[in-house]
Amino acid sequence: MPATAALSRYADLPALIGLMEGDEKHSGAAHSTLDVLWVLYDRVLDVTPATADAPTRDRFLLSKGHGPAAYYAVLAAKGFVDVPTLRGWASFDSPLGHHPDRTLVPGVEIGSGSLGHGLPLALGAALGTRARKIRRADGTEPRIVVLVGDGELDEGSNHEAIAVAARLGMDNLTAVVVDNDSSTHGWPGGIGPRFEVEGWEAREAHGRDHDALYQALTRPHPGRPLAVVARVRP
Repeated sequence: MPATAALSRYADLPALIGLMEGDEKHSGAAHSTLDVLWVLYDRVLDVTPATADAPTRDRFLLSKGHGPAAYYAVLAAKGFVDVPTLRGWASFDSPLGHHPDRTLVPGVEIGSGSLGHGLPLALGAALGTRARKIRRADGTEPRIVVLVGDGELDEGSNHEAIAVAARLGMDNLTAVVVDNDSSTHGWPGGIGPRFEVEGWEAREAHGRDHDALYQALTRPHPGRPLAVVARVRP
């Protein structure tokens, strides 16, 4: 897509986000996810516009679906969405709504925005690829990555998914928790230990440090699902 080919650098993202106006109340939510999204799509996920429907693709689920401007900007930078489409976002006939819609936006795996459902859905996707015995040429399973906010971990469905994923040994599942101190109740002992007590591999990285995020996301974790806590607190 010529409109997106030149816009493939991290430095272009603020300009792309600037094309989308009218959702200033969620700008904090959007910017808190920007660096994690970039590292995932630029350095970690095995998915491109050409392979967005391939069974062997990696799958990214945005559970933190409110304030999706950063997500749309990254999708545009990587060629999933035409850049001019960003200008009309959230208008009546735009495919880009205030919450991503998997039926309208290329590369989007779920319709999200109702917080608390992304992690259980990601577990289902991981179980589905395993049940279908989907493997790449090198024998590896597609990776399922879900981005959640620390606040939505208060939802009970997440606790159930955390417990089940570890007991089933879903090492093709990764949860990235963007921790911007928005949880109402907090997690005694921290978010990472809450995952670890259920049997996950848990790691922490500063949510703006691209190299640290990459290392946390790519070090092996055989036999266990992975939780990466990305801290973006002021």
